Amino acid sequence: MRASAAPFFVFALAFVSSARGAEAREGAPRTPAQPSETVTYVTLPGDSLYDFAVRYLRSPADWKRLASLNRLSAPRRLQPGTTLRVPVALLRQDSLSARVIAANGPVQHAFRDGALLPLAAGASLVEGDRVQTGHNGFATLELADGSHLSLPPDTSLDLATLRQTALTGATDRIVDLHRGEVTSEVTHATKKDDRFQIRSPSVVAGVRGTQFRVSYDGDKGATAVEVLDGAVGVDAGSPAQRRRGAYAPPAPPAPGTPLAASEQLVAARHGSLTLAGQPAGAPVALLDAPELRHPSKVQDDDDVAFDIAPLAGASGYRVQIGRDAGLLDTIRDTRSADPRVLVGALGDGTYFVRISAIDARGLEGMPAAYAFERRRVALGASAGPVGGSRDFAFRWFTDRNAQNTRFRFVLGTSADLRAPLVDRTDITTGETVVRDLPKGVYYWTVVAEQFDNGRYYQKASPVQSFRLDW
Repeated sequence: MRASAAPFFVFALAFVSSARGAEAREGAPRTPAQPSETVTYVTLPGDSLYDFAVRYLRSPADWKRLASLNRLSAPRRLQPGTTLRVPVALLRQDSLSARVIAANGPVQHAFRDGALLPLAAGASLVEGDRVQTGHNGFATLELADGSHLSLPPDTSLDLATLRQTALTGATDRIVDLHRGEVTSEVTHATKKDDRFQIRSPSVVAGVRGTQFRVSYDGDKGATAVEVLDGAVGVDAGSPAQRRRGAYAPPAPPAPGTPLAASEQLVAARHGSLTLAGQPAGAPVALLDAPELRHPSKVQDDDDVAFDIAPLAGASGYRVQIGRDAGLLDTIRDTRSADPRVLVGALGDGTYFVRISAIDARGLEGMPAAYAFERRRVALGASAGPVGGSRDFAFRWFTDRNAQNTRFRFVLGTSADLRAPLVDRTDITTGETVVRDLPKGVYYWTVVAEQFDNGRYYQKASPVQSFRLDW
């Protein structure tokens, strides 16, 4: 069963490159909007400039600037229906929060440079919070508009900006990625000045509604942007910074500032790889989603493993496991150069697996998701001659008892058991005896058949062999 994700409505957002990036990353205020950038407000009965300033402006004292701009001589008595021009730079920006909807393994957070503390599902985060996942840690954050940020192991990021502008309702969300990876599912922007950005030490990537991944490798100084749906604008440092060999990410423009074209626009099913101090990498096509072999197989062995059909151009594969179809609640993340990927032990239950291929550049391709059932069953089997006779006894056991458990015993002279000498079904005990076997090499297996909660399951032991020389 393949799990499908909901579609995303996508718009590309462009960015302005600027030499003020270092200031922005150090927490300096962003470039303020110009006074000429205004929004309008139509007054209601009882409105006054004093009340308006308290409700919407950064400082109540700014009512004087509004009065001057709008040439109002009686600010206490505004006629209903009067259109006010309000500078965007004067509007108050209110803080937003993020909610932790999933946290597995070692996950920590701190406010700015404070001490790291454990982070659990249900917690709230604010602008200035830092989130870190450990080697086997996973976290998913939900923003106020329903957008999601999913963090795999060994990731560190800051919620640099989480704000909403009063009166206009425009949201401003900026995430600084220091290491690792963040997968974003961004709700479609409803305001023209809404902004969502992921910034790494190499690039700024931003959108107005899409699904994409950004990963930063500090050892290589490389940032990968992989777009699954929609389009993402990618900007690196300015030409002057690249000539100097020093890099700082471009400062984001203030809300309401006209946006220039991005250095690279990466469309759906494409990726970009950018090195620090270099121009934004040109888009390249991502690998298609690989296929999972035997997707309906019940995972009943000690360790969960997946066989992926080899994909041309793939140098590796990634397997992620979660408790939900969207993998917001992720619990495993494994990479392998081999298409057979061993994940390890899991408790019984229904899970979802997402697989993708990785190309020679290290860009991860399109994903495919499947549901699978985990139901561990141990089936041990042994065989040996019965002393003083020409009989051969076969014994087995299972550690998972279920009503109406039956066993099938198969014995043949070839490893594929296609032409069995013995094929006994409906055995209800844990043994059987075969008599008067001639000399030769034999192969055998036993299959446990169980009905559990109205479903049929079967588990086969490995095919074993033995030689008779009597």
